[in-house]
Amino acid sequence: MIAALLFAASVPTAVDAEYAFARDAQRIGQWSAFRKWADKDAVTFTPQAVWARDFLKGRKDPPKAITWVPARSFVSCDGRTAVNTGPWFQADGKPGGYFTTVWQRDRENWRWAYDGGGPGTMAAPRSPTVHRAACTKRAPGAPITAPPALTPKQARTTPEDNGRGQSADRTLGWDWKVDMKGARVLRVYLWDGKRYDQVLYNEIPAP
Repeated sequence: MIAALLFAASVPTAVDAEYAFARDAQRIGQWSAFRKWADKDAVTFTPQAVWARDFLKGRKDPPKAITWVPARSFVSCDGRTAVNTGPWFQADGKPGGYFTTVWQRDRENWRWAYDGGGPGTMAAPRSPTVHRAACTKRAPGAPITAPPALTPKQARTTPEDNGRGQSADRTLGWDWKVDMKGARVLRVYLWDGKRYDQVLYNEIPAP
């Protein structure tokens, strides 16, 4: 219990969690860090959607991990769900593209529930920009839970693999879709007090 409280105090926000996650990649190994911070139902892409627990199981850490840094963070009103995005860099320091991570906080700590990204370049900021949802008026609608990712066999025979999620207070939402060729789209919406604004749109081409 004391360890959990110390962890929560040292990682108060999703931005702090992202930094800690990136540091762990250097400290304990890339895939070891991914396993440490992953939610039990986290989803990643290969390019079709797969359970992170299956993708990461037994995966050996590379000799040197990639690095990444958050540039923007979109946070629910209650502060317990967030979407971070920013640049990542290859082990040799060359630009690798951008990442997007969905973070959710339980009673004890932060866990990532979605990890994706795409090609392109993005400058590493001095500090990330945080955008928080409005708390002035309750967002409408019922909470949305993410459906399970399709199995590899299902993904090959189904036109579209998709999922969605929303913060418990319904002020931050996201959805993603992958087509049969592996092209993917992620959309993130933030409640502004009157409506949902689309604040992030990732369009990742098929490999």
